[in-house]
Amino acid sequence: MMSDTQATSSHVAPPNETPTPTDAKALSLTVSAGAVEAIARQMKKRGTMDAALRVGIRGGGCSGFSYVIEFHDGPPHARDRVLDYASADGVPVRVVVDPKSLIYLNGTELDWEQTVMQRGFKFINPQEKTKCGCGHSFTM
Repeated sequence: MMSDTQATSSHVAPPNETPTPTDAKALSLTVSAGAVEAIARQMKKRGTMDAALRVGIRGGGCSGFSYVIEFHDGPPHARDRVLDYASADGVPVRVVVDPKSLIYLNGTELDWEQTVMQRGFKFINPQEKTKCGCGHSFTM
């Protein structure tokens, strides 16, 4: 996950504060402190601290588009946008997104939600017009 990319330096986010990459003007996707901590926990659990979390969108689902979240082992693709963070205890966290998905994710915050009913990542996307009932797909 590293050469020929637009990388930012790591940023440690204080608790309850949304971390921002150092080159905020060049990036249009943010990752909340809660999501950074959740990603770090998953990386530790998985045992792949050099992996990244790839986020994006794909066509499909009941409403037209679906969000994609998956682990990405190895270096990022040449045109990927790379966001580097660090968890509160210093674990490096990398999130990558492809340029085409970035168009649809512009202004989006990746957050971590944990309630009595559900636990998982949540995309807060200002470009969404509607969501399907299951919450996994959306229209723009």
